[in-house]
Amino acid sequence: MTQTSSHAGYRVEDPATGEVVDTRATDTPERIQDALARAAEAQRAWAATPIEERAAVVQKVADLFAARTDELAAIISEEMGKRRSEAVEEAEFSAEIFAYFARKGPELAADREIETYSGGRAVIRHLPLGVILGIMPWNFPYYQVARFAAPNLMTGNTVLLKHAEICPRSAQAIQDIMDEAGVPEGVYTALYADHDQIAELIADPRVQGVSLTGSERAGSVIGALAGQHLKKAVLELGGSDPYIVLDAEDPAEAARTAWATRMYNMGQACNSNKRMIVSADIHDAFVAELVSLAEAMKPGEATDEDPTVFTPLSSRGAAEGLAEQVERARQQGATVHVGGTVTDEAGARFAPAVITGVTSEMDAYREELFGPVAVVYKVESADEALALANDSQYGLGGAVFSRDEAQAERIARQLEVGMANVNTPAGEGAEIPFGGVKRSGFGRELGPLGMDEFVNKQMYFVQD
Repeated sequence: MTQTSSHAGYRVEDPATGEVVDTRATDTPERIQDALARAAEAQRAWAATPIEERAAVVQKVADLFAARTDELAAIISEEMGKRRSEAVEEAEFSAEIFAYFARKGPELAADREIETYSGGRAVIRHLPLGVILGIMPWNFPYYQVARFAAPNLMTGNTVLLKHAEICPRSAQAIQDIMDEAGVPEGVYTALYADHDQIAELIADPRVQGVSLTGSERAGSVIGALAGQHLKKAVLELGGSDPYIVLDAEDPAEAARTAWATRMYNMGQACNSNKRMIVSADIHDAFVAELVSLAEAMKPGEATDEDPTVFTPLSSRGAAEGLAEQVERARQQGATVHVGGTVTDEAGARFAPAVITGVTSEMDAYREELFGPVAVVYKVESADEALALANDSQYGLGGAVFSRDEAQAERIARQLEVGMANVNTPAGEGAEIPFGGVKRSGFGRELGPLGMDEFVNKQMYFVQD
């Protein structure tokens, strides 16, 4: 997954036009230190607050997200080009995440008694660690924050949140919701920090953990800093998820499902179906339908709900970078059936593409294509599909489709990923854990596992 650079500062750059419509200064060193001091001081009182009272506050956060979906959607449509209906869905899903942890948090954080043979009583307690730093990306400006912040607020940690440089307005909108919901001062603080300031925060002994969603490059930097300073880290990085179609009664319908999945958020999702692996007997019909769908696409605005309209990518740089990847694949011998170019003079619209013939010698075989590009591979058997799926440095998610559910399950269970799905693009919900393996990172968010990351799983033993 790509990230913007803090060298340009915090700004809203309308991806439809390339116009910078708002800027925000990077925080001063004094403001960063003040926020950290307040977070450390507030954490003690927040942790001492009964979890049921913390839940009531987090539920108010959920309620405000639900009440402001249209307002929140408009902000991120301008910040990173998200289709308005998808932006509304994201705000709604964020509300569901906060509500889930408000409802389930007390149960998930409860003491867990374990069987012991030592003549006493042993309990695993779930205690907060302290101040946790979150570094969040631009592709889902609310959802990414919700899945990080909600469980940490429930466990009694305090949160410092550094958002992407192109998302200052959504960062402020979240802060406003936290304040209005009654989150105490210092318990959640939006930071507008640069890279050097982030490194200083990770080094500070008052910060006890860091969570990053972003690129492999950013993950390696943050992971190294966390390791250097002995801090717990959760990293959710890139992905090139396999999407295996072993058979289909209607190949064209299967292609339409795959295309809709790939086009969601203009393909700018870590767990999008970036590698479509299709059985030879339906491959040609599948590709033909994808090409037909891509050819029907036309440029439009974020407010346009026509599914044949493609909206801008997050930035001109993102669109140009993706176009370079597609062109390199073409030069290395792949077939680009349609699309693959930037269509705007100044904006960030990118014509959706369909690519076949990618081989292991090509860059596109190993790279993540973060945008509306369908790469299709032809395979002769289920086992060949599995081998291809696992021949990747990434391991975020994957899906297997077949009318033979047992066969699909056999293959899905062998995927080297953090999230394996059968006959659906992805299992999703506030209760469904999210995360990967290999170079897709480590740690989990959402669901019961999301409450287990930044906690002291303290063994508490009482002798009889």
